[in-house]
Amino acid sequence: MKVAIVHYWLVTMRGGENVLEELCRLYPQADIFSHVIVPDSLSPVIRAHKITTSFISRLPGATRHYQKYLPLMPLALEQFDLRGYDLVISSESGPAKGVITGADTLHICYCHTPMRYLWNMYHDYRESAGRLTRMVMTPAFSYLRQWDYASAARVDHFVANSSTVQRRIAKTYRRASEVIHPPVAVESFCPADQVEDFYLYCGQLVPYKRADIAVEAFNRLGLKLVVVGEGSDLPRLARMAGPNITLMGRQSGEALRGLYARCRALIFPGEEDFGIVPVEAMASGRPVIAFGKGGVCDSVQDGIGGILYPDQTVEGLVAAVARFRQEEGRFTQQGITAEAARFSAARFRQQFGDLVTTKLAEFQSKGPPVSGR
Repeated sequence: MKVAIVHYWLVTMRGGENVLEELCRLYPQADIFSHVIVPDSLSPVIRAHKITTSFISRLPGATRHYQKYLPLMPLALEQFDLRGYDLVISSESGPAKGVITGADTLHICYCHTPMRYLWNMYHDYRESAGRLTRMVMTPAFSYLRQWDYASAARVDHFVANSSTVQRRIAKTYRRASEVIHPPVAVESFCPADQVEDFYLYCGQLVPYKRADIAVEAFNRLGLKLVVVGEGSDLPRLARMAGPNITLMGRQSGEALRGLYARCRALIFPGEEDFGIVPVEAMASGRPVIAFGKGGVCDSVQDGIGGILYPDQTVEGLVAAVARFRQEEGRFTQQGITAEAARFSAARFRQQFGDLVTTKLAEFQSKGPPVSGR
């Protein structure tokens, strides 16, 4: 079986690239297609595959400013020649699913989310953009939304990375999907013998992650908070933080594993499509105190893996921490790590491989699915 994997861009190793890495393990013969590649940023598993880039990679400054070429990406995707492939898997959160495939090719899209900047977070991005950028965004993104919706019809089957994304796919594309949660390297984390008296925030320091809620809440509580991460919000958070809050910047994998294992709990005040950080914390045996919306609702069971609170406010987080301090004794390392084990890489490969086998058999016997079937 000839397999092609289409991934939006290959410039770092984050959640989407971790999914791609497991797809590469599942289909070691697969060819990869992407708009832009920075080889040194990728894992050896991904680099071992043949990678073809679109004409975007030959444009000035493409490896750093690839997102500025977003309006050209539909055209670039349609130039990929995927004739002869039996299976095409598109990995979508930037433009990837809009490739053209033949009548005998099964196209499965693993959707991390419909593009945020076009759909559910469009007004946030537009509001934060400069005046000139907004003038360009308005007509360009209107065109891109039309293309994005139309290109969803090129996909035979959608797979969502969480229940939240499944609902977005239904709302945005009017398509059904199956949920297969992304892989997490849970075996890389382990509990510590002793927990220390601090709470942990870990993630990009950008506005939508809402680290500011964590900082302000712990200013009020007077409890120790360690903040790991970097981003545009770092200067503002540094000005906000009281003496009980430590901003550590970016940390190595080894250092982060130690912080996960020793903290009293992970603080997760943002809304994510899935959210790998809470699963990593649980794999370390530590509970999660999270805003109860988004992908975390799939991974953290209230009262078992941690505490979910309903209001994305400072007051909501303060109340959740107070509840945690009252109920802390009920959380066990064994129970928490068992929750995390549900998201292993081996489980992802098994579920995705089984889905492909089933859909390929249906496709070969019945042909492409039709609307409403």
